[in-house]
This record gives sequence, structure tokens and C-alpha cells, in this order.
Amino acid sequence: MPDASPATAPTPLSRVDVADIAVRLFHDHGYEATSATQIAEAAGVSRSTFFRQFGSKDDVIFADHDELLEQISSYFATQHSDPWIAVCDAAALVFERFRERLEIVRLRDLVVRESQVLRDRETIMVSRYEKTFAAYLRQMLPAVPPLTAIRFASAVTATHNFELRRLIRSDDPVGPDELAEELLSVRRLFSPDSEPRAGRGASRSDLVVAVFPASASPHEMALAIEKQLRALEH
Repeated sequence: MPDASPATAPTPLSRVDVADIAVRLFHDHGYEATSATQIAEAAGVSRSTFFRQFGSKDDVIFADHDELLEQISSYFATQHSDPWIAVCDAAALVFERFRERLEIVRLRDLVVRESQVLRDRETIMVSRYEKTFAAYLRQMLPAVPPLTAIRFASAVTATHNFELRRLIRSDDPVGPDELAEELLSVRRLFSPDSEPRAGRGASRSDLVVAVFPASASPHEMALAIEKQLRALEH
């Protein structure tokens, strides 16, 4: 007797899945030569469905950014003890997402670099991160001058993008630790009292300097160093 159970419907592709298909088509055939219809056919969706998901062919390639901005907004909606750190953590979230999808991100970078239209779109997308970061800081820290929040958001975004380009365009083993260290440097520019780096890369405030005559004996040198160490404890 034939199985009369209904066939399982295929799981519809997410916007990011469709975007990844578009990136591969753009890379293989060229951005200008690839139509929205071709993307829809390759993704197994109708042309009308494609245009409901994306306003145009120009919009499809950055679909993961839309998703990430929504995640950041949700992250900022929760309570954080330090808004400055929260912004850095949000940037790290974006970096890690791209690192997980490095193959397709590298293909997209090649496609974007070949198209002025896409480069302009990418610039607009970067500004959305900056505005999201700055708006959060201004909301959570109303006593901070607005320009300070804007400058910090810009510095965090620029640092993230620099490290991300290193990851995408070179063989440097850039990871979350390197990004965290650079973002800590940004925080210290705006707040010198931020905690020093642990272990390798510790701040200069962790160094002990003892001054003594060149003729001093080893015992006298040890006493001088001990005196400096005791001074740091108080």
C-alpha cells in the first residue's frame, strides 16, 4: 500500500541564505550581469517573494547586516553595568559573526570592491552601526556630551572594521582577543582609568622603576626595588 502521508514541505530559506546565494552568483558572474530573477531562481523562490524580502538587488548582499543590527538592538535592550563596554561587546558580536562566516564574507568583500554602487551601500551600512552605538550611549549616559558618544561610537566602529579587514584580506590570524585588546585601547582613550590589560600587553602602570647609584650593592638594589613595590601597595 503506498504511503499516503503528506510530503514534508521544504524549509524556506532565510534572508541570509538567499543573500549568500546572491553573493556567490555575483562573484561567479559579476554583479551587473546577475539579475534579481536569476537570484530568485537559484534560491528557489518566486520573483515576487524575492522583492518582498529585499527591496532590490542592491539590498540583498547586506542582509546579514540587517540581522546583526536587530541582534545589537536586542542586546542593548537588556541591562548592562557599563554602557561603554556594552558597545565594545556589540562590536565583538559582529566580528565573531563574520569570523564564523569567513568564506562568504571574503567573497562578498571581493564583489563589493568591484562595484561603486555596493561600496556606497557598505558605507551607509557602516554608518548605521555608528548611529546605533552612539544612540545607545546617549540614551544610557545622558550626562556625557553627545559629541563624546559619537566619537566613541565612531572609534569603536573604525577599530572593528580595521581588524575585520585584516581578517578578510590577509593571512593574519586575527581573532576576538586581538579585537578586544584594540577596543580596550579605544576605551582607555576616552577613560584612562579603564582596567589595565592582563598578562602580555599589560599597561605601563604595571611596571616598577627603582633608581639607585651605579655603585650600589645587590643588597641595596634589592632594598630599593622592595621599597617601590611596597609603595604600590598603598
